Amino acid sequence: MNPLNPTHDTGSGDRALLIVVDAKDQRESDANTEELRLLADSAGVKTADEMHVRRQYPDARFYIGSGNAEEAHLRVQETGANVAIVGADLSPAQQRNLETTTEVRVVDRTQLILDIFAQRARTSEGKLQVELAQLQYLLPRLSGKGIAMSRLGGGSAGGVATRGPGETKLETDRRRVRDRISLLKDELESVVKQRAVQNKARRQLHIPGAALVGYTSAGKSTLLNLLAGADVEAHARLFATLDPTTRRVDLQDGASILLSDTVGFIRNLPHHLVAAFRATLEEVTDSDFLIHVVDSAHHFLHEQRIAVDNVLADLGAQNKPVITVFNKSDLLSNQYELRRLVAETPDSCYMSALTGEGRQYLEALIQKMISRLMTRINATVPYDRGDLVALCHEHGRILSTEYVPEGVLIEAEIPPNLAARFEQYGITIS
Repeated sequence: MNPLNPTHDTGSGDRALLIVVDAKDQRESDANTEELRLLADSAGVKTADEMHVRRQYPDARFYIGSGNAEEAHLRVQETGANVAIVGADLSPAQQRNLETTTEVRVVDRTQLILDIFAQRARTSEGKLQVELAQLQYLLPRLSGKGIAMSRLGGGSAGGVATRGPGETKLETDRRRVRDRISLLKDELESVVKQRAVQNKARRQLHIPGAALVGYTSAGKSTLLNLLAGADVEAHARLFATLDPTTRRVDLQDGASILLSDTVGFIRNLPHHLVAAFRATLEEVTDSDFLIHVVDSAHHFLHEQRIAVDNVLADLGAQNKPVITVFNKSDLLSNQYELRRLVAETPDSCYMSALTGEGRQYLEALIQKMISRLMTRINATVPYDRGDLVALCHEHGRILSTEYVPEGVLIEAEIPPNLAARFEQYGITIS
């Protein structure tokens, strides 16, 4: 196996000691703990024990402090854990020091997420992006010879966070990794250019594009399947969707949109992961509007909405028009809470993507959004230009027609880039 090429293995058989660094706010600490458990479970890791650490400032040598590192060593011995997962990002030195003290592999939060990504990637683009992110993570750690470094590249026999580029027999040096990173960036740049060509072709269809965004496991793929009659894989697990999927959705009033499913967000998504997955996340920035899917039954709903807003800001998409869907309404018995959420959130509705209940409310919101994106025209089209009338029917919405001696007096909503074709016919635009 080439140590620079990721391998993918679904199920590590690891038993982990989860180390959670508690925040000052108890609710935030609970959210961090739950998320770390879900990340570990999604990576195929069983939790052997949990250790909570409260520190005002991270320790430079061990992050959690030398005393807590010793306690982690004792807990590893008592529980038989073979890996320690820290719910924070560690420096290479902190990771090595913790490994030396605990005598097991130490995996930080970014490394754990990368491991899940390695398992989920299916397309060549997704695999390229995962490998790039893994190598960028690996590069500053090549100077160390800790437990995790000596085991990287172990293939299917390895455990959590051993899938990926690796450093079999420590033969991979910084120069080779940098060369590989440079090559991957070039390949991904080609992907970006190819996607730009595809997006240009889509725009020529004159169909508005929407991107599904939301916290991971909020139900985006299930909603795509409902609206488009698609068969996208949908599971109640973190990062079930890694590669983007686009489908055409035909609405009841005859309008259509191109709807793209994207990778789910999490709290404090590492910035370099956002950068590595730029090609995938361009589905968000290139869309005309967003559909933010929220798990209305989740007890950390508020924190998850903030996390999504923060990632959108990182992508520069915070000012795009947004429809908010409070999903999984079938799991929430408090209907008053659902109505309150909708009343407080502009352009929102609640529904169940699983059962389809409330679908009509979302479609009504989409139709209103399309109308806002369209240009309204009033023009007298000559009778010999029936192609323009057909254009309105195909790509827009006819509001009224009247047959006058000069031609067809037409009022319609059409895509802005088509409005110029009507300028010579006494068009008025609003």
